[in-house]
Amino acid sequence: MLVLVAPGQGAQTPGFLTPWLDLPGAADRIAAWSEAIGLDLVHYGTKADAEEIRDTAVAQPLLVAAGLLSAAALDASPDIVAGHSVGEITAAALAGVIGDEAALRLVRARGLAMADAAAITETGMAALLGGEPEVTVPHLEKLGLTAANVNGGGQIVAAGTAEQLAALAEDKPEGVRRVVPLKVAGAFHTRHMAPAVERLREASLELKISDPTVTYVSNADGRSVATGDEVVSRLVGQVANPVRWDLCMETFREMGVTALIEACPGGTLTGLAKRALPGVQTLALKTPDDLEAARALLIEHAGA
Repeated sequence: MLVLVAPGQGAQTPGFLTPWLDLPGAADRIAAWSEAIGLDLVHYGTKADAEEIRDTAVAQPLLVAAGLLSAAALDASPDIVAGHSVGEITAAALAGVIGDEAALRLVRARGLAMADAAAITETGMAALLGGEPEVTVPHLEKLGLTAANVNGGGQIVAAGTAEQLAALAEDKPEGVRRVVPLKVAGAFHTRHMAPAVERLREASLELKISDPTVTYVSNADGRSVATGDEVVSRLVGQVANPVRWDLCMETFREMGVTALIEACPGGTLTGLAKRALPGVQTLALKTPDDLEAARALLIEHAGA
């Protein structure tokens, strides 16, 4: 049993798309998506610096484009798909709920709406390494912060205002070793993103929606979702609600997952899986050089 997962914002690094554009047809595909959404994905994926691709309105379409491009190059069907935060849009396309270009149009609307919401108040996110959820979450609430990502593997991401995050750095929950600021431009998956929800809902009305062709696991509660309408409804609401990646990984375990492949730019979710899913084989798609090993993993585990 194999799950294909797609990373969320913060996974991007300067130039990470460059080697993928050498694959047959890849440059044309990215160029077509760029024209469709009015954003030069080639520039941002190959030449832009870290600050440019930190912009929410840029990072989110770039990540979805990279995820779809790498999954297409893999050219195989997983048993399960899931994505972390914006990676859920990638997963929805991989599950056949929406088309690739529709996914890019939706994520462009999402990124712009969330960037506008983030501009209202200076907010951000920080990863807490170590600690236990039953101790950490109440401590965050005391500081006015939200546990926006409960990622499992000993990692929780706090989100809130700059002042609240500064207070957290000075007053860490018991057991937390480090507080690491993330390269994101707002307090995603919190009440600060509420203004983006309605704009995303309006954008979703233009979608042609189908039911998933493979099992789709949702960030909202780690449950599989059987209908396309429910997938899209969750995509809309999730921007202002916490990501429960820990519950997604629990579902992978319960479903008997034996291997996990992370779409480009891979690394983050495979790292979490190594800690939380012992015995599950993992592989991150970072460059096309990883495709051969990924295909071998699919042959061995998909459908098993």
